[in-house]
Amino acid sequence: MATAGDGPWLDDAAGRLVRPFTVSNGRTKPSIALDLMSQVMATGVTPLGYLGPEHAQALDLCRAPVSVAEAAAQLKLPAVVTKVLLSDLVDCGALTTKPPAYHHTPTDRSLLEAVLDGLRRQL
Repeated sequence: MATAGDGPWLDDAAGRLVRPFTVSNGRTKPSIALDLMSQVMATGVTPLGYLGPEHAQALDLCRAPVSVAEAAAQLKLPAVVTKVLLSDLVDCGALTTKPPAYHHTPTDRSLLEAVLDGLRRQL
């Protein structure tokens, strides 16, 4: 049977009893842009209406800042499904997000060459 803390959706012998995309009602796109390294944290606002057990688990995980990747691992769900759940919670005001500290810009070749030149001068 299910182990403690896994909830009713996991079974030791059978594995996940509910398909991951059933959790997000088949949605594969979150309503907001979330990076795997984005931080999410609970705001203290209680969501109105019923969202589902996975939403409650995600909200509980986010009492302290946690990355989207860590939330996905803890929830044992694919990252895209986790992003949909977390975006639902952001939309209802229960979570806040903070983008990762880095930006998705490709590495500038001239910057790498300048670093290499500086290293060569040190040798």
